[in-house]
Amino acid sequence: MVRVQPRPHESIDKVLRRFKRLCEKEGIIRDYKKHECYESPSEKRRRKKSLSRRRQQKEQMQQELGQVIQ
Repeated sequence: MVRVQPRPHESIDKVLRRFKRLCEKEGIIRDYKKHECYESPSEKRRRKKSLSRRRQQKEQMQQELGQVIQ
């Protein structure tokens, strides 16, 4: 759990900014967005497969560019 103690003479805006930064660093916001709505197992598989396909295409393009430059 993220806790932020206000420092002496610190404005609420700065405390909120620090809180948001810590939440982002801990991955709380990313996790919240991920669980915001239900994702069926088939949708998860489809999403993971497309991410994998994109990653492979990116690696292949980088390898091809590396061979062209050499």
